[in-house]
Amino acid sequence: MSTYYVLSNPKADSGRGTENAHKLDSILSGHTLIYADVTQINDMKSYISGLPADAAVILCGGDGTLNHFINDIDSKDPGRDIYLFGTGTGNDFMKDIGHEPETEPVLINQYIVDLPTITVNGMTRYFINGIGYGIDGYCCEEGDRIRTKTDKPINYTTIAVKGLLYAYKRVSAEVTVDGVTTKHTKVWLAPSMKGRFFGGGMMCAPTQKRLDPEHKVSVMIMRSVSKLKALVVFPSIFKGNHIRHTEMVTIRQGHDVSVVFDKPTALQIDGETVLNVQEYTVTTRYGSTQKQENKEYAGV
Repeated sequence: MSTYYVLSNPKADSGRGTENAHKLDSILSGHTLIYADVTQINDMKSYISGLPADAAVILCGGDGTLNHFINDIDSKDPGRDIYLFGTGTGNDFMKDIGHEPETEPVLINQYIVDLPTITVNGMTRYFINGIGYGIDGYCCEEGDRIRTKTDKPINYTTIAVKGLLYAYKRVSAEVTVDGVTTKHTKVWLAPSMKGRFFGGGMMCAPTQKRLDPEHKVSVMIMRSVSKLKALVVFPSIFKGNHIRHTEMVTIRQGHDVSVVFDKPTALQIDGETVLNVQEYTVTTRYGSTQKQENKEYAGV
């Protein structure tokens, strides 16, 4: 019999966070489960280090919960087994690693260390799935606005169609990957991806490897003069087939990324919205421009 400390957010999933976490009572029957409210833990690293040596931790939630956790532990080895019980609404991380939500907890230690960071509007954060910039950020912004008025599920597909037809204003972008800059006009999307999925199941970067030994991220630039063509091609993102349209889609891989738009646009980090963003930078700490920082990070 094992002991698990189960961390959940009571406010998650429209107030069903605790209820969702207790589904583990039957899944892990016979084991000892100790439940805790993650919102009441002020110092996650100290909390984890203070647990009994043979205890494991189960996070209950989705991509947002996981994002907060990796930032709380500074994307470093927590020194014990960490599991995720997927109970979120998007679950892009679970989809990427091929694990169904609400089935059983999955060990995630190998996925939560040495993650890339994004710096935007003076803030630096780790991310585990990706940075959505462009119409994806617009969809998150609009979803947040609708959520303040209703408890009903948000239909992001409807929001995206509205954006493609008239609401989202395309931008010009300068995209720099490992020192090489390209310029683009009529840009719909310019995300940077650690995994393949964002936006609740869109396979934005189908060639991206989460456990890439070179630690690269993928930058996907989607642009189109024709709104009608963009509307036709956009649904193919759910299966990753949009990359076949090379006249519209470019994917670049690297370690250090900078994306600059010609006007502010909303951005999302693992599903959480950041407003009024004109540029962001991403680093994996493994690029050629980061060699000195790597040495300092490793204590060399």
